[in-house]
Amino acid sequence: MTVNLDHPELLDAPVLETGVLSAEGRALPTPPRPRIVGVGTAVTRTSYSQQEVLDAFGITDRKVRSIFLNSAIERRNLTLPPMDSDSVRVSESQGDLLDKHKKLAIEMGAEALHACLKRCGAELSDLRHLCCVTSTGFLTPGLSALLIRELGIDRHCSRSDIVGMGCNAGLNALNVVAGWSAAHPGELAVVLCAEACSAAYTMDSTMRTAVVNSLFGDGAAAVALLAGPGGATPATSEGPTVLKFASCIIPEAVDAMRYDWDRTQGRFSFFLDPQIPYVVGAHAETVVDRLLSGTGLRRSDIGHWLVHSGGKKVIDAVVVNLGLTRHDVRHTIGVLRDQGNVSSGSFLFSYERLLEEGITRPGEYGVLMTMGPGSTIETALVQW
Repeated sequence: MTVNLDHPELLDAPVLETGVLSAEGRALPTPPRPRIVGVGTAVTRTSYSQQEVLDAFGITDRKVRSIFLNSAIERRNLTLPPMDSDSVRVSESQGDLLDKHKKLAIEMGAEALHACLKRCGAELSDLRHLCCVTSTGFLTPGLSALLIRELGIDRHCSRSDIVGMGCNAGLNALNVVAGWSAAHPGELAVVLCAEACSAAYTMDSTMRTAVVNSLFGDGAAAVALLAGPGGATPATSEGPTVLKFASCIIPEAVDAMRYDWDRTQGRFSFFLDPQIPYVVGAHAETVVDRLLSGTGLRRSDIGHWLVHSGGKKVIDAVVVNLGLTRHDVRHTIGVLRDQGNVSSGSFLFSYERLLEEGITRPGEYGVLMTMGPGSTIETALVQW
């Protein structure tokens, strides 16, 4: 089957043979494709340079300082622990960190959701499905229920929570909610990624924690989807249609990124294998080729690349293995510089920056890419 890319509704569609007809002999219609109609982001109130973080915790180890100062990160939004009477940052218990996660996730999540709805000309009353993504704390009931109560969202709004999938989870959620959107044309859905990374830190002098502590920042991002005619929100020309998804899990690297219990510290601790940038880079071609398979597109046909701001080495590995330029990933680099790695919502911070440039044109294609524990690479193909 030759796919006509002038008609994206045909992309990835099944072949309509004689056995796929209605009782009256007519070809069954394909569901409408969801479109991204809004985005919004939020961060916590306090921002620190890498030097300020080092000073706040009195870190003098040369190797640790080198990791911080050579991270390609200038500032991050963080909520540091309070200081005691001797101006030393206190050690937060796991309970304190869970409380911090809940507070920050609700605050940032609400702000990002409001910004997203404002951008697409919608109200909270228009929302029909809310999917919340987080990996920096555990909540039962989930963040979606807490936000529905906090913001007075209609109690009949359907909801879902994706918990613990890590930095790739924003695209996992987008995939799931795109399916919901296609099944509910004209109804507004939002994916909200809220990551209070300040609530997932372990402070000690080990190199294991130094890599993590130098990287992550607090941030939330929301993206709105609508399939078919927009009863909930006015038509907008800025958002692309979501065409296709492709995933790649690397089972042999399942332990390369993990969030597990540190018995010494008595809290959860995140681990990043130093080899993970090269593992991700080595598999980037595989998943992108799978994403473009059957579309007639080549990598050179992709006008916009929105890649997760996973870290300097991760970005470099993706650039090299996919044959991209630094300009292709300028938004990814900018988000890492200004916010650090904000986990599952990072790619949406980049998407927002692309929209603010105002350079997308109808017919252009984009690839969204995230990577995280599993180890996993998630991708999506979109068209303006």
